[in-house]
Amino acid sequence: MISRIQEIPVNVRNMKHDDLAAVSDIERLSYEFAWSHGVFRDCLLAGYSCIVLQHGTAVVGYGILSIAAGEAHILNLCVASEFRGLGYGERILDDIVERAHYAQVGTLYLEVRPTNANALSLYRKKGFHKIAKRPAYYQATSGREDADVLSLVLKRSGPD
Repeated sequence: MISRIQEIPVNVRNMKHDDLAAVSDIERLSYEFAWSHGVFRDCLLAGYSCIVLQHGTAVVGYGILSIAAGEAHILNLCVASEFRGLGYGERILDDIVERAHYAQVGTLYLEVRPTNANALSLYRKKGFHKIAKRPAYYQATSGREDADVLSLVLKRSGPD
């Protein structure tokens, strides 16, 4: 039996200014130390590749990708809690990887909390590998938390 949530059409599209309130709400409800509305606005203004996952008419997830100097960095990727476990994070990640590939970057990087087992599982499934650790990278309730730095080497298409 297919759930009612999965029957509603889902698509990934570029983030618009009108999406910032929904994106900020998802972020705030997902993280104790969330990005502010202004940070998301600045990412849009800076020209980062900002996308949302739309479920029907509602924004239920987002991703932020920075591309520069032949490499790309996933700055943020999140799905609203009530829509997790449905493959939506993977859908956003696939779009991000495709955008990085299209931009002909060689390597895609990200930081993730070592305690975020669901995110780590998704990234490993997609071929990301741990390459480093950033000590005290994330703010935490009791001080700071390390970050694992992951990378994915992208195959370039066309002649070298």
